[in-house]
Amino acid sequence: MDEKKYTFENREYRDTYRHSTSHVLAQAVKRLYPEAKLAIGPAIENGFYYDIDCDVTFTPEILEKIEEEMRRICKEKLPIERFELPREEALELMRGKDEPYKVELIEDLPEDVTISFYRQGEFTDLCAGPHLDSTGRIKGNALKLMNCTGAYWRGDSSRKMLQRIYGTCFMKKEELQAYLDRLEEAKKRDHRKLGRELGLFMTNEAGPGFPFFLPNGMTLKNTLIDYWREVHKRYGYVEISTPIILNRELWERSGHWDHYKDNMYTTVIDEQDYAIKPMNCPGGMLVYESEPHSYRDLPLRVGELGIVHRHELSGALHGLFRVRCFTQDDAHIFMTPEQMKDEIKNVVKLFDEVYSTFGLSYEIELSTMPEDHIGTVEQWEHNQEILKEAITEMGKSFTINEGDGAFYGPKLDFHLADSLGRTWQCGTIQLDSQLPERFELEYVGEDGAKHRPIMIHRVVLGSIERFIGVITEHFGGAFPTWLAPVQVKVMPITDRSRDWAQKVADELAAAGVRVECDFRNEKIGYKIREAQSKKVPYMLIIGDKEAEAGSVSVRTRAGGDMGAVALDEFRDQLLEEIRTRSLG
Repeated sequence: MDEKKYTFENREYRDTYRHSTSHVLAQAVKRLYPEAKLAIGPAIENGFYYDIDCDVTFTPEILEKIEEEMRRICKEKLPIERFELPREEALELMRGKDEPYKVELIEDLPEDVTISFYRQGEFTDLCAGPHLDSTGRIKGNALKLMNCTGAYWRGDSSRKMLQRIYGTCFMKKEELQAYLDRLEEAKKRDHRKLGRELGLFMTNEAGPGFPFFLPNGMTLKNTLIDYWREVHKRYGYVEISTPIILNRELWERSGHWDHYKDNMYTTVIDEQDYAIKPMNCPGGMLVYESEPHSYRDLPLRVGELGIVHRHELSGALHGLFRVRCFTQDDAHIFMTPEQMKDEIKNVVKLFDEVYSTFGLSYEIELSTMPEDHIGTVEQWEHNQEILKEAITEMGKSFTINEGDGAFYGPKLDFHLADSLGRTWQCGTIQLDSQLPERFELEYVGEDGAKHRPIMIHRVVLGSIERFIGVITEHFGGAFPTWLAPVQVKVMPITDRSRDWAQKVADELAAAGVRVECDFRNEKIGYKIREAQSKKVPYMLIIGDKEAEAGSVSVRTRAGGDMGAVALDEFRDQLLEEIRTRSLG
């Protein structure tokens, strides 16, 4: 017997467990508030929710009462039984229970379909399942209702606003507590909170979803971009920049006007339709086709740090994680069919180097052909197989995400794991035979004939802005020294030591260190605490003794006192730490 079959390591069982718990939530609400009307209640990542129409506002105090009732239902060990009804009988059952949202769901199903329900005690719910066999399987002391928000019925802003109760559950009380502890730690690391405290970025209602980068944030962003350029130069990329606004004809040619228009900002110039680019690739196509190419030119690796705009719903905006304007660290690789596998491997090697620099591990997901796609099934299957072979030959594993490829080709998505175990989809490798066809791209082969190149779209950071949000939370704002906006803070204790403190700062700045002096008339303990709160990696305490000896007294942001060392020795150690991009 598979020992993991009935554990949360088995995703199917985990989702079944959590979906069953959502039904316990609905049953508890109906016991306490019989007039409540139920909508839907699926399992989701890290828990479940249920959308409910009720005149009673589900305050934190009421959620506690519902939670207690859920525990009672678990203790009752009610059998969970599945049964089916023809469509008309199903409608009659839900109308009799005065559940209008369930009635609507049934009415939208095909007329000849058999409708399934699940019954536990006095409670019956419309559901496709599957479910556990008893409410007793759910550990009442390992579930918790987290919060309640508003949600439009079926996500339609013209429909009624319902109350969405979010909850989570585990198989052991200790697992629930560990999860809650991680959430508390995540709150402390929230990049929006740290962004304000560290002076990285701000938002303003003058431009929702359009972040403003502050001086420290620009230092961080530019340091990240400098690193990106260094890596890509070593891996044989050239860099271009393409216009932000291009005409409708181009977007129709690329397929974005038909497949992505709802996410694009459009305008009219000289009585012609134009769009602000949501992606860099069509501009890259124009650069490639602007001059003839030979097989000797390939592979051609072209990078672009392009600013793109995408329309996101206001309710989805979230700090730097979900914005309407961002810098995409794009690259497009043009190659012959024979070069495909080697180029995919080369990209993965680049990914390995970059992610390890930040201490981030990853898992790979292969997304296959969606319903809304261009190109033949044969092309898709061939390209999917190439992606599989390249990853497998590198000794890497992957999971399949059926039907979630880009409309023009299959892709490998890289899900990064941070220091709290959360995952973020950042890198992607997309294999594309369609855009080169649409743009009629060519190269002259070894045989003297014209051929169509194959293309890779890829990003490693994804969005510079979003990646800054990810690493801000990953490091809790305590960036490695090479990334820190301020790397050293110099703090004189007395007026007599100010001249040496200034000389120390000047020498470090001349060596390329980002250094600040704190000459304020404040106690040294206050200055140290403030520098620690700003996550400055190193503090140099300069007193009369240090000034006389030509030394510096070194403290780290973690509170470590390294004692007095010669300035040259500290500078050389610091520069080596920055040069190697040490994680500390």
